Amino acid sequence: MKYTKLRDLQVSRIGLGAMGMSFGYTGSGTTDAESIRTVHRALELGVTFLDTAEIYGPYTNEELIGRAIKGRRDEVVVATKFGLVSHAGGGPGVPDSTPANVRTSVEGSLRRLGTDHIDLCYQHRVDPRTPVEETVGALADLVAEGKVRHIGLSEAGPGTIRRAHAVHPVTALQSEYSLWTRDPEADVLPVLRELGIGFVAYSPLGHGFLTGKVRSTDDLDESDLRVTNPRFLGENLRANQRIADAVESVAAEAGATPAQIALAWLLTKGDDIVPIPGTRRVPRVEENSAADILELTPSQLTRLDSLPTAAGDHHTAEQMELMGL
Repeated sequence: MKYTKLRDLQVSRIGLGAMGMSFGYTGSGTTDAESIRTVHRALELGVTFLDTAEIYGPYTNEELIGRAIKGRRDEVVVATKFGLVSHAGGGPGVPDSTPANVRTSVEGSLRRLGTDHIDLCYQHRVDPRTPVEETVGALADLVAEGKVRHIGLSEAGPGTIRRAHAVHPVTALQSEYSLWTRDPEADVLPVLRELGIGFVAYSPLGHGFLTGKVRSTDDLDESDLRVTNPRFLGENLRANQRIADAVESVAAEAGATPAQIALAWLLTKGDDIVPIPGTRRVPRVEENSAADILELTPSQLTRLDSLPTAAGDHHTAEQMELMGL
C-alpha cells in the first residue's frame, strides 16, 4: 500500500469507510465479528485510514471501530464526524454544529472510540443556523487541547471552505466523488488545491453500483439507503447501467474487477485524493486495496473520462438540502 498526505496528515492511499458495517445498507447477515476481522485485515494490508461518524447507528459504528482498534491505536488514522446529531434535544438527524454541540459530540466520540484523540474530525454537514466560523473556532479549541489533531469539512462548497480555512487550517474535505459523481471537479477541487487541502472521496464505487452487482433495488432491504436514492430508481437506473457496463468492459480488458477499475481511475486524479470504499467483508477489502497497484492505460483512462454524467441527483431532496454547496 502506498501512502500520501492530506495536507500534513499521512494516510494510506486507499482508506476504509466503516459506515456500512452498522448503518445504511442491507445487512446480508454480516456480524460485528466479521466487520472487526475486515478492519484487522485492512490493517494487515496497510490500509490505515478508517472513517466513521457518530450518526452511523447512531453511535454503534464508532463503538465497533473502537473495539476493532483496541490495542492497535498507534497503527491507525481515525476519522470521525459530528454535526448530524443534536445533543441539545434535537437528536439524530438534526444538524447542529454549535460550539457546545461540537464539544459534546467530540467527547462522546472519544469515549466510544476508546481514544484520547481524533486524528481527523469533520463537520458532517454544514449547519445553516451556525456560522462555520463558530464551528471551526470550537474545533480549534479542541485542537489546542489535543483532543483533535486535524479539522475537516464534508460536502461544503467553495465559499464555506474559504471561510472555515481562514479560522483554522482545514486538512481535508470529504465529499462524494466517483465515475458517476464528478461534481467536485469544476469548483471544489480547484479551491482545495489553491489552499492546500486534501480530498477524501466517499462512495467511490457509487454506493456499489460501479461494481456491476446492483442492477435492481428489489433485493435490498427497505432500510437500505439505495432504495430511495434517485440514481437507483426507474429510468435513472436503466440509464446509469451504461456506466457500469463500460466499467465492466474496461475491467475485463485489464484483468481486474470493476471495483478496482473505479478506484484506480480515482487514484489517477491526484495524490491529494484518497478514496474510502466501504465494506464489511474481508474479500472486498482485499479486492479494493489491490487497486493501489493497478495501472490503467491512456486509452482506458480516455474511455472512462468520457463516460456520461449519471442520471438523477446523488442524494434525496432532503439530503441535498443539508449540503452547503
